[in-house]
Amino acid sequence: MAWRRPYSERPTGSSEGNESQAKHPATAGGTYISEKGGNDAPATYQDASGAPVESNSPLGYSVGPVTITLLNITMMIGAGIYSTPSSILSGTGSIGVSFVYWTLGYLICLTSGSVYLEYTAYFPSRSGSEVVFLEQTYPNPRYLFPTTFAVQSVILSYGSANATGKYFLESAFAPCTKTDYKTVMAKYLIAISGHTGTNWQIKGTALACYTIATLTLVFNTKYAYWFSNAVGIVKICTLLFVIVTGFVVLGGNTKVENPKLNFQDAWSGSSTASAYGLTTALYRIIFSYGGYNNAFNVANEVKNPVRSLKIYATTALTVVYVLYMFANVAFFAAIPQDEIKASDLTTAGLFFEKVFGNSGAVRGLNFLIALASFGNMIAVIIGLSRRIRECGRQGVLPWTTFWVSTKPFGTTLGPYAVIWSLTALMILAIPAGDAFTFVNDLNIIPNAAFNLAMAVGIYIIRWRRKKANLPEPEFKAWHIVIIFNILVQMYLLVMPWYPPAGGQYAGDVSFWYGTSAVTGLAILIMCGTYYWFWAFLIPKWKGYKLRQELIHLEGGAQSNQLRKVPIAELEEWDLTHDEAGCRIDSVQQVRIQTKSDDRSSDTDQSSDHGVKKNPNTVSDTLV
Repeated sequence: MAWRRPYSERPTGSSEGNESQAKHPATAGGTYISEKGGNDAPATYQDASGAPVESNSPLGYSVGPVTITLLNITMMIGAGIYSTPSSILSGTGSIGVSFVYWTLGYLICLTSGSVYLEYTAYFPSRSGSEVVFLEQTYPNPRYLFPTTFAVQSVILSYGSANATGKYFLESAFAPCTKTDYKTVMAKYLIAISGHTGTNWQIKGTALACYTIATLTLVFNTKYAYWFSNAVGIVKICTLLFVIVTGFVVLGGNTKVENPKLNFQDAWSGSSTASAYGLTTALYRIIFSYGGYNNAFNVANEVKNPVRSLKIYATTALTVVYVLYMFANVAFFAAIPQDEIKASDLTTAGLFFEKVFGNSGAVRGLNFLIALASFGNMIAVIIGLSRRIRECGRQGVLPWTTFWVSTKPFGTTLGPYAVIWSLTALMILAIPAGDAFTFVNDLNIIPNAAFNLAMAVGIYIIRWRRKKANLPEPEFKAWHIVIIFNILVQMYLLVMPWYPPAGGQYAGDVSFWYGTSAVTGLAILIMCGTYYWFWAFLIPKWKGYKLRQELIHLEGGAQSNQLRKVPIAELEEWDLTHDEAGCRIDSVQQVRIQTKSDDRSSDTDQSSDHGVKKNPNTVSDTLV
């Protein structure tokens, strides 16, 4: 197994004198290469089939401690905290249990964040989080996971982009009206004017808001982060205002009568909670924290990413947890428990009504909640665009340049265009009600399946890297944390099939409750079938093989591009290209097939990582 310098630092020269050259690795350990990014991170050791490390990020390095913290906070705090406490209270049966569930959700996200952080320690100079983790954990069959994940990510990109991704699973278990943040924002903005708004007025307002959010990101990456940070600060201040108001209510300085009533017997009603209700509440809690991992999508734009993400992503999650807990205290201080459970209004709506009545101040608060939804859209688009771009850099999507190029503004213009187009189509074409809810729910099974694969993959990648004698990562999660995360992902994968309390047709749609889950599973099968035809059957029929080729684009962007090499030309191609798709005649390097047991007796090994220095080559050789 060999490692190499970043492409931009390699001198040109012939390949004469190269030792054994592993063309297409098939060993369990794979053939690894090492690239050093420009973000002050250790070298990224990755399978040769993966997308190349961009030694100088074309998107810059504008993600510092403040941006990491606020990028996650901005995505976590949306309309959810203002609307879900009532349904969580209904599911758990008591205020005491609901607080326990908010804490449980925090712990679940901490464990999941540990898995993300270990993966980032393995690949610190790659953005895209799940895209990279799955690509590197499951390199065989070649391109299977990259293709499947890429296709479903693009097809379902509207789902995450419309900022309802973290609430997808709510609708699978609760007979309530399903809304997304664009719709929430549109309704709040229209409500400020004193009108209800027709269906098309809401759609038009939602599309206008989403268009503005996208345009905010298109023209400059650094300024986009600044704007996102500013909105995040406003969102924190808004929630702090609710919290402070809650303490004023508890102090007895408002018209709310007996504000401490709900806390006098906080556990009352716990015995009435059903398994169905507790399941619903846990889903809502987990996805209310959705966005805790958003900053991992921009790892290659972060200096010293492992340390930075460890500190500031954890800080963001902890800050949100504390804000959520105190916000719930505020809501429960102002609103009687029975009214929270029975009302069709959002919890925030009831809170404002109890404290401020129907005064003009409520309109201003509505605007702040609308702004929270707007900030959530921006944070989601940023993270999703990085994942889709990384899918393009793997070479498995057509028109590679469209997905990868950062021209002309130094931003991910191609992914932004796709996200906006699919979201606009969903806003305008999908009617409210069953169809809208069904389309949103399609992400449930694909997301759960990939998350479970990623959680289990931690042990797979540890084994592969140990076999290859690679250096230990900067961070490793505890076994108990990984196992707990695996159990959580299995739970999330299984529970969409759990029938609602009222029977098979008592879900959030008028037809069978499991239709979206079956359709989501069918999407995965369709992606796998597409892969089989694209990577095996069609090449066999037409007499060619797929080979990856490294390409360089303007602005420093690098990517793989898959080529259809005729069988007659295959031997020549393999002789002139290495495993990563780089032409051998432009690189001087030594390669050895990855076999940790095949060590030459005269090799001088490093005491730490089994690295030997070879003065006759440009790079070192790992054995």
